[in-house]
Amino acid sequence: MHKPEIAIIDSNTLACIGLQGLLKEIIPMAVIRTFSSFGEFMDDTPDMYAHYFISSQIYFEHTAFFLERISKVIILVVGDHQPQLSGVPTLNINQDEKDLAKHILALHKQGHPMHHPGMSTGNGTEHELSPREIEVLVLITKGLINKEIADKLNISLTTVISHRKNIMEKLGIKSVSGLTIYAVMHGYVEADRI
Repeated sequence: MHKPEIAIIDSNTLACIGLQGLLKEIIPMAVIRTFSSFGEFMDDTPDMYAHYFISSQIYFEHTAFFLERISKVIILVVGDHQPQLSGVPTLNINQDEKDLAKHILALHKQGHPMHHPGMSTGNGTEHELSPREIEVLVLITKGLINKEIADKLNISLTTVISHRKNIMEKLGIKSVSGLTIYAVMHGYVEADRI
């Protein structure tokens, strides 16, 4: 199976590392490479990437290159005071992890998919969650802690911890934001209900 490749092009090292970590949770089998400059990116093979996450500064400096590949472009912006780019998806990187994950899901929902046909959001194989694990997953995405989940489902705290561990092992996802993205992408919860 072909591993999708994603490029992050931004001179901000921390933004690159953070986005790379989040994308690895969303698409664990993807190859995600970071580049600190357009020149470094061009020294690679730029057309092999499924998506380019690009700082707005680099995008504006090299618009001609990216306009030819606009369907692959997602512009990284800081805050809501960036110029609106007609038809070009943007991702505000100045928000907490949960909101950032929601924004990525919104991009996916608006027709700028984070994956292509043949690409799954898991680690390459489908994992069956039990009905109880799905219930626990949904409650995790709603922000409930283990004790609240146990009380709501009338099960022991130990059982909740066991379900949570099994879910994370089956899916290969270690964070709540990653589990939330999985739940939305598989129809267990709606993005606007999180």
